[in-house]
Amino acid sequence: MPPVHEKTLHMKRPYNFSAGPSMLPEPVLETIQAELMDYRGLGCSVMELNHRSDAFEEILHGLEARIRRLLKVPEDYAVLFCPGGGRMQFSMVPLNLLGAGVSASYVVTGTWSKGAANEAARFARVHVAYHGNGTKLPDEEMLDIPEDASYVYYCDNETVHGIEFPEPPAAMVGIPVACDMSSNFMSRPFDVSRYGLVWAGTQKNFGIAGLAVVIVRRDLLGLASPEVPTMLNYDTYVRTGNLPNTPPVTQIYVANLMAQWIEKEGGLDVMNTRAIERSSMVYDALDACPHMYATKVDPKARSRMNVTFRLRDEMLTDVFVKEAAEAGFINLAGHRTVGGIRASLYNAMPIEGAAGLSSFIRTFALRHA
Repeated sequence: MPPVHEKTLHMKRPYNFSAGPSMLPEPVLETIQAELMDYRGLGCSVMELNHRSDAFEEILHGLEARIRRLLKVPEDYAVLFCPGGGRMQFSMVPLNLLGAGVSASYVVTGTWSKGAANEAARFARVHVAYHGNGTKLPDEEMLDIPEDASYVYYCDNETVHGIEFPEPPAAMVGIPVACDMSSNFMSRPFDVSRYGLVWAGTQKNFGIAGLAVVIVRRDLLGLASPEVPTMLNYDTYVRTGNLPNTPPVTQIYVANLMAQWIEKEGGLDVMNTRAIERSSMVYDALDACPHMYATKVDPKARSRMNVTFRLRDEMLTDVFVKEAAEAGFINLAGHRTVGGIRASLYNAMPIEGAAGLSSFIRTFALRHA
């Protein structure tokens, strides 16, 4: 990341616990600010760069190289940069992985895996291997994955409910595994070779909205039928070097800055250590005040990324959100479909932000006991 001549974000910024788009690290914001009017002396903004220019190709290739380094991506996997967000991938996954098959298996643990399964049902016969209620993960014996399924799909971290898989279920073997990692991508190391496909929207831990990173095993490319639209076919992105049309230039630029920042901070082991530390602080505060707060998620399934809870007195929910904002902790309201409180603790959240929220949770409980 190029040095910023002086710190220009002088105002005191609140801690932003938004589930996405999420906060960005200040060094990344400062670099964007410094380069906004004139990118590397070219006399134009990144947003004005020709996507066929040497300058943009350096950004694009740099991003792929950093993703491969950070995740140790094997050479037999392609790294793709697709426009759009998660709901686009809900369609692209079945359109590309079904091949000659007609069925796919989905592990439904919350809102986003359910949404993916519903979308896949437009193209395939969907078999639900597990149907949870957003509070726990399936035990191995709970999974019922048919042998003739083209792939099995799950969501690694459900942001709405706040549940996260500690690792891929061992029962998912002998069949390509497709995984939505939108909300915990680049927050910890994982073994790419255990998957057929991993995808992630970048607006949580890795940039801004409008871009999805797809890591797909090369032998799974070319399975899409001729009827699949060109821009929904993963093979299109491989054949064109991720330039089938004008790509989301700014999103790719910011993701590259995030990749540089993660490397500079020490890599994915450091990101994971911080994630555990942040979430543990908040969970410890909630567990210390059971008279005030209720957490529905099985402790073994608690997310490092999204801490969800409720006020036992629902009348205090709006009070909590208001007083938290006044104290400098913003965007804590839960997802509109479930209510309650949600604190999203992505890569850019400083440890001090989690510590401050933890303290606020405790003092709020004392004030309103």
